[in-house]
Amino acid sequence: MFVLLFGDRRLWKPMMLTTSPIQLDVSTILTFIKDLASYEKCLHLVEATEELLLKSLSFPSSPDKGYAKTFLIIAPDDPSSSTTNGSINGTSTKEHPAGMAMYYTTYSTWQSAPGVYLEDLYVDKRYRGRGYGKALLSALAKETQRIGGRRLQWSVLDWNANARGFYKEMGGRELSEWVGVRVEGDKLERLANMCEDAKK
Repeated sequence: MFVLLFGDRRLWKPMMLTTSPIQLDVSTILTFIKDLASYEKCLHLVEATEELLLKSLSFPSSPDKGYAKTFLIIAPDDPSSSTTNGSINGTSTKEHPAGMAMYYTTYSTWQSAPGVYLEDLYVDKRYRGRGYGKALLSALAKETQRIGGRRLQWSVLDWNANARGFYKEMGGRELSEWVGVRVEGDKLERLANMCEDAKK
């Protein structure tokens, strides 16, 4: 059962998808970011910290602040443990974060409509095969519709054949006609100063 939870996390079902992660979830989010980066062989490039995430993510207590939002999957069990840490009606009361989807809104001039860009999709390897990745993508599709969006978009590494195949199964279409462009570091600083330098 997939449950969208907007409020009390204590009322969760056998699998919970929370659209309102709180500040206490930041350590979990950072762990997932690093785990994904490690898989992508880019852990050495991660500069994120809990402090930076608290400043840059949106939370229920400050929904108008921040630049990105996160869906979290909460599993009912811990596959690495044979013990149950408390239960209500036979269901564990301890939360086990199993995955996340971090996203932000975009805009299409051609469609004159908003959209959603998926920055990170990650499911802990211990919980894979349960449909959690599909649940996260489905939630993002619903969020895209909720804001009146026309498209859900993301990037995938060219060598990640498993992910590419999964995304195609979910209806994703690879945009081979587009090439990603990025400016960062010293080049970003230089570009930002071009207008000021031209005035001199």
